[in-house]
Amino acid sequence: VQLQASGGGLVQAGGSLRLACAASGRTFSGSSMAWFRQAPGKEREFAAAIRWSGAGTFYADSVKGRFTISRDGAENTLYLQMNSLKPEDTAVYYCAASTGRLINTAHDLIRMYHYWGQGTLVTVSS
Repeated sequence: VQLQASGGGLVQAGGSLRLACAASGRTFSGSSMAWFRQAPGKEREFAAAIRWSGAGTFYADSVKGRFTISRDGAENTLYLQMNSLKPEDTAVYYCAASTGRLINTAHDLIRMYHYWGQGTLVTVSS
């Protein structure tokens, strides 16, 4: 299984970026996929998740209303549209996939995801 994240970069506060994660190597139907992020000197934290079936999206409070997670089943690609970016959104963003279905309350748990991409750096300047 390979997860290839892309789309990071440098953006000014208030700007937007769209991250993409190309998935290959297995079928993800029945799984969930997520974006986590890790700021310098901090632990990795949950940002957003989606059931691959499309039936359910989940967001951390810190990104709710600004970030939108989506997926393209035909292209096997996960997206994260990030709007109204803030300096505190600066982090390496990682995409991740579970091996099976997750209950709603499990989507923000790192240990539920067994496949990880390499990360893409997002830097938001003030």
